Amino acid sequence: MQSVRLIEQWPVDNAATAVVRADGTVAGGHGDTGRVFPLASVTKLLTAYTALIAIEEGVVELDTPAGPEGSTIRHLLAHAAGLGFTEHKVFAPPGQRRMYSSAGFEQLADALTEHSGIPFADYQDEALLRPLGMDATTLKGSPGADAESTVDDLTAFAAELQQPTLLAPSTLTSATEVVFPGLTGVLPGFGHQKPNDWGLGFEIRDHKSPHWTGSLSSPRTFGHFGQSGTFLWVDPDAGAACVALTDRAFGPWAAEAWPAYTDAVLRELA
Repeated sequence: MQSVRLIEQWPVDNAATAVVRADGTVAGGHGDTGRVFPLASVTKLLTAYTALIAIEEGVVELDTPAGPEGSTIRHLLAHAAGLGFTEHKVFAPPGQRRMYSSAGFEQLADALTEHSGIPFADYQDEALLRPLGMDATTLKGSPGADAESTVDDLTAFAAELQQPTLLAPSTLTSATEVVFPGLTGVLPGFGHQKPNDWGLGFEIRDHKSPHWTGSLSSPRTFGHFGQSGTFLWVDPDAGAACVALTDRAFGPWAAEAWPAYTDAVLRELA
């Protein structure tokens, strides 16, 4: 398969991947899918999903105040609270700019802890990881960047993102639509995007260029990539998701290799 041949050309020591159809079956995989890798910002997908579960359980609402003054759970999930990347410092009023922020996800987790009375990592373990059998996945630090996982575990999560069992389908649909439309901002590694569309924790491909997904990816594609050389995307139009974990940090190699790989996967699915 062309997609596997492309992976074998990646300048990494270890890579593991899986393609997951909407029914949860694995259409293709490569490498040691049980190997644990740091996820970097793919962690945010797990944190966002945990927050959505908490919302459905009545722990918080999207409009619950959280983070900087005037900000809400919705702002924090959508990177629209005005916080810096890693600094807990306000650079813009809520809702005016798309400012990608790991600090915002830390404040999101703090709010969930405050309202639930349960440490965030424990809540996530009980609400998300255990129900999906993600036994190899752990949160080591920041809820924005410090989870570790395997392709096997993320395969279960990718299936959940296509056929949710822990959320109402309508909740996931709303979370993967654009929140605060029209906001501009920087997509890390790919520069300024106008607009820089985002859902509730999920980056939305829309018509961004350049981008880490492929030229064949539908505008509805959503997911995240991480600076540790990781990504997870779901393309609803293709009826599939893809997970890739590597041991080389994101850089020009990934910006070039990942779109070509994604396009090869989508051609094979078609």
